[in-house]
Amino acid sequence: MFDSVFGTSLNIGGFFLCMAVSAALGVLGALVNMYRNRHTESFSMALALIPMAVAMVIMLVNGNIGAGVAVAGSFALVRFRSAPGTGREIAAVFSAMAVGLAAGMGYLYAAALFFLCYAALTLALCSLRFGGAGSGAWRLRITVPENVDYTGLFDDIFAENHCRAELKKVKTSSMGTLFDLTYDVISPDGGIPKKMIDALRVRNGNLTIIAEPADALTGEGL
Repeated sequence: MFDSVFGTSLNIGGFFLCMAVSAALGVLGALVNMYRNRHTESFSMALALIPMAVAMVIMLVNGNIGAGVAVAGSFALVRFRSAPGTGREIAAVFSAMAVGLAAGMGYLYAAALFFLCYAALTLALCSLRFGGAGSGAWRLRITVPENVDYTGLFDDIFAENHCRAELKKVKTSSMGTLFDLTYDVISPDGGIPKKMIDALRVRNGNLTIIAEPADALTGEGL
């Protein structure tokens, strides 16, 4: 059933057919990634174009799949060297590459069926908020003066608000006069209570506090 449209050699009709299928599936894949997900114009455009680029590489290597995978993989590395990606973005990039690989080999039915499975599962998991509903995961960044011992400084405040917090990173700023503390916080009600922020402000001398939900992060996940 999944026979290549090229046979033994590349033909102009098969080339344009593969490009059209790759482009269509790439655009649809970008739309799927945009569903209930923070996204940028540049990343969405990249997802739409990756399948065509990968398909072209596979066609140019004349059936040498090992060389094709090695070269096509370099395209994905460009994304990860330019900016960190979320887990969902990584999955979207690899899925786009898989579509391009199948289309480049001429297996258009396989490319289409894989895309349908990927899109259906992605949309279903997003609709169910799989792995996110009720987790209350936040990234909390708190600035404290350099003369303050930050070890366990806010533990009682987190405990009073029934939040589980873990100190992930400590960084100096302002010529070493401040410490920037990064916490991963799990809140039972899914939010950061204002009374907890107020208590943290009193404790850190009203310096900067930044709270971000886990799904807004594009760097290290929780």
